[in-house]
Amino acid sequence: VELVESGGGSVQTGGSLRLSCRASGVKIGAYCMGWVRQAPGKEREGIAAIDSDGDTIYAGSVKGRFTISKDNAKNTLFLQMNSLQPEDTAMYYCAEGGTYGVGAGPEATCHHEYIDWGQGTQVTVSS
Repeated sequence: VELVESGGGSVQTGGSLRLSCRASGVKIGAYCMGWVRQAPGKEREGIAAIDSDGDTIYAGSVKGRFTISKDNAKNTLFLQMNSLQPEDTAMYYCAEGGTYGVGAGPEATCHHEYIDWGQGTQVTVSS
């Protein structure tokens, strides 16, 4: 399994970015997929996940601003990030979490722990 993120960059407060995660070796349509971020000096935070039925879960910190989606035909996962804030600055990773659905919270992850990870893409938001 290979997951390759792209789309990160530097934006100002209030800006938008769209992250992509191209998958190979796994059909993301049949799996739960998620986005996890880690800021310097902080723990990893599961921020969004989507399962094979299209059910989603979001962390409270991003709900209403971020949207997770996927294109099964292109085997690609997306994260649309709007109204970006400096506290969104982090390395963003996509991950595959088995064939079970999204978790029940409070963390926005798949029900199963993440198995495969991408290398990450950096998002930096300046004030």
